[in-house]
Amino acid sequence: MREAYQFKRIFLWPADVSRRISTRSFTLIVCLKQKMNLFFGSLVVLCLVNFGYAAANGVSNKVEIMKHLNHLNKPSIKSIKSPDGDIIDCVHISNQAAFDHPSLKNHTIQMRPTFHPEGIINDERIMKSSSSSEEKQPTISQLWHQNGNCPKGTIPIRRTKKQDILRASSIKSYGKKNNFSFVAHPTSIDLDLINQSGHQHAIAYVEGEFYGAKATMNVWDPKIQQPNEFSLSQIWLLGGSFASDLNSIEAGWQVSPDLYGDSNTRFFTYWTSDAYEATGCYNLLCSGFIQINNEIALGASISPISKYHGSQYDISILIWKDPEQGNWWMQFGNGKVLGYWPGSIFSYLSESASMIQWGGEVVNSASDGQHTTTQMGSGHFPEEGFGKSSYFRNVQIVDGSNSLRAPKDVETFTEQANCYDVQTGKNDGWGSYIYYGGPGRNPNCP
Repeated sequence: MREAYQFKRIFLWPADVSRRISTRSFTLIVCLKQKMNLFFGSLVVLCLVNFGYAAANGVSNKVEIMKHLNHLNKPSIKSIKSPDGDIIDCVHISNQAAFDHPSLKNHTIQMRPTFHPEGIINDERIMKSSSSSEEKQPTISQLWHQNGNCPKGTIPIRRTKKQDILRASSIKSYGKKNNFSFVAHPTSIDLDLINQSGHQHAIAYVEGEFYGAKATMNVWDPKIQQPNEFSLSQIWLLGGSFASDLNSIEAGWQVSPDLYGDSNTRFFTYWTSDAYEATGCYNLLCSGFIQINNEIALGASISPISKYHGSQYDISILIWKDPEQGNWWMQFGNGKVLGYWPGSIFSYLSESASMIQWGGEVVNSASDGQHTTTQMGSGHFPEEGFGKSSYFRNVQIVDGSNSLRAPKDVETFTEQANCYDVQTGKNDGWGSYIYYGGPGRNPNCP
């Protein structure tokens, strides 16, 4: 009897992404022959096809890539070569990608917020312990500052290179989280969804009605096992039902080899108004966020980095809603107002946030059937404490009176506490604080 052969193309979920052969330059077909106990006794041959970028996405030439690069890389007044290889373009503030958004075509740039939250304090210092006096440390900066700065009237934008786009699964997906991205919703956990997404969290959160959030977080360089994985630490401001209508504003630091092409720790932002489906992006890789600051480049490397049992370096992030204009503003460090997300690009967040989260997130691709060794935060568990664990300190929310205050009824959540964990506390020096993180795979997290 003649054997029948069946060919199947396998589409992988994000949790299985790293099972692909990691190649972008050529087409590779891996066929697995396996006798199947089928009714007809046929032999099934499963072919796993891993196309290079151009073949997989029907891009027969470089035209589409160059068109997208020209769209992202606006004409610059000045360009600066960073020590890490990045090119920072100084682009006139009115030429940024934000104004490609349909609702922002005739937008008038708001050069400063109408109101700041009440209760802002100078927080650009490191506390050696919760009980000791404060000791000033060198301010965290970005590497590109070593070779120049952007003039007033411009904003610094990290130049997108062809290689950046080639690492993405498609031109359309470059700079975006995939639609399997998963925001931790602690009160409604679907374990099947978590397993499919591969995203894991260790967070503290509050629910209610909020108009902003603030925290100071120490900066690390967690080790990443697979290039398609990432590790980040951030603040989330969330609104919606955690379904297809989820609104999110996010800011913090991340290590993402797939997005940036290296393992540097970088300051980043993200936004979406439809649960990562069609809207939003990282940094300035699409229209949305309007930057006004000429000192900080979104997506650029930050330095120095905290050392285990050594000096700790942290950054402060404040995001709040202007009660008059309705825009969501972001401040970095001590008084550096970077810009804003217009309220008009959101649905639920055009009013307020219903949940604030602080903590870490990683992608666990389980490439070899085991949990990833990708680290979260410092790569150490929260119980190790200051100088060893990653933290958020002086955690605050902005209430309906536009005042910063300590959050009430803080809860914690993690999918696998043996892999990544989180703890909260309070003291006089740090106010409300959070320790979080972990090593990933270990004897208790196989």
